This record gives sequence, C-alpha cells and structure tokens, in this order.
Amino acid sequence: MKFATSLIKKAIILAIMLVPNFISAQSNYYFQRKTLFETLPITSKDIVFLGNSITDGAEWAEIFDNPRIKNRGISGDRTQGVLDRLYQVTDGKPKKVFLLIGINDLTAVETSQVIDNIKKIIDRIGTESPKTKLYVQSIMPVGQRLSKKMELVPGVNKAIEEYCAQKGVTYIDLHPALADENGWLRKDYSNDGLHLLGEGYKAWADVLRPYVK
Repeated sequence: MKFATSLIKKAIILAIMLVPNFISAQSNYYFQRKTLFETLPITSKDIVFLGNSITDGAEWAEIFDNPRIKNRGISGDRTQGVLDRLYQVTDGKPKKVFLLIGINDLTAVETSQVIDNIKKIIDRIGTESPKTKLYVQSIMPVGQRLSKKMELVPGVNKAIEEYCAQKGVTYIDLHPALADENGWLRKDYSNDGLHLLGEGYKAWADVLRPYVK
C-alpha cells in the first residue's frame, strides 16, 4: 500500500513538472510559426487557411493543387491567438480566408468569450480587408473522450452561424461530412478524437472544394 502511494505521489510530481514544459512548448511553437509568417507575406491573390492544429496539419496547396493557398494554422492556437496575429493576414488583403478556430478554447475559457472572439475576428477581417471573401467553418465534432468540449460545440456553432447570417458571411457546417450517426467525430477519420487522418482531410476538402475554386 505504501509502495503504491509512493508511486502515485511520484506520478503527481512528474505531472506538475511537465505542465510548465508543455505550456512552454506550445508557446514556443506559436512564436516560431508567428514569426515565420512575418517573413511570408500574404498577397491579394492568395487564399488563406487560418486556424489551429487541425488546419496546421494539412497540405492545403497540394490538396487543392493551388500554389496560391497559404496555410496559416498554428497547433494549439486559440481565438485570442488568431486575433493577435490577424494583421499578418489582413495586411495582405487576401482573396479568400477559410477560418476554423475555437475547439482549443472550449472548457478553457468561458463560452461567451469564445463566441465574442470569433465575432471580433469576423468583424476585423471585414473592416481591415473588406474585399476578402470570408468563409467561417463550424467547430468540428470531436470524439467521446472530449465529451465536455463536445457539449459546448453546438451552442457556439449556432451563435456563430447566426452572426454570419447577420453579417452576410458564408458559414460552412462541417458536421454532416465528419460526424457519425451519434454526432461524434467519425472514428475512421481520427485516431485521437480531435485531429484528422488522411480520409478525414479528404472528406473536409470535399466540402470546401466548391468554395475554394
């Protein structure tokens, strides 16, 4: 019993030690990508994919066979992170922007703040780059291991869909293409309940294809 208790204590101590390193690694990656994007300007001919790791993980230019597509996803990013670096996109006045953001915020910050930040992103793109065609994608479904996040997804998506309708912005619902019959992310599309496998990206790309053209 004492041995088991000792092991538990050691595990807790190790976890506590690793948390700052994990946060540091995420912050370092954000800074690395953000500063890289500073050196890769956007132009008015470009199509920008903006978001977190789900966007970051795809080879969009290859998927759509279009060298004008620029990937501006950063793994671990949240809505505030996108707001902080949005000028890198809007300064270039791109032709189109495909936004997918919010899943990392859920359960970490208030849902109302997530919605408010996405609205701010929409408004800033409209103000800072008014000729840019904006496509706001729904937060994707996730697997059952992330059930607490999934409980919040429909409410955020509904609020953002309504705001897009008010603003005349195209809203793209990804759930029909990615969710199973129970509303969870299809197991054959992901191996961790969040990030997509190749077939998942293919299904996603098929939804976006008419808008990318």
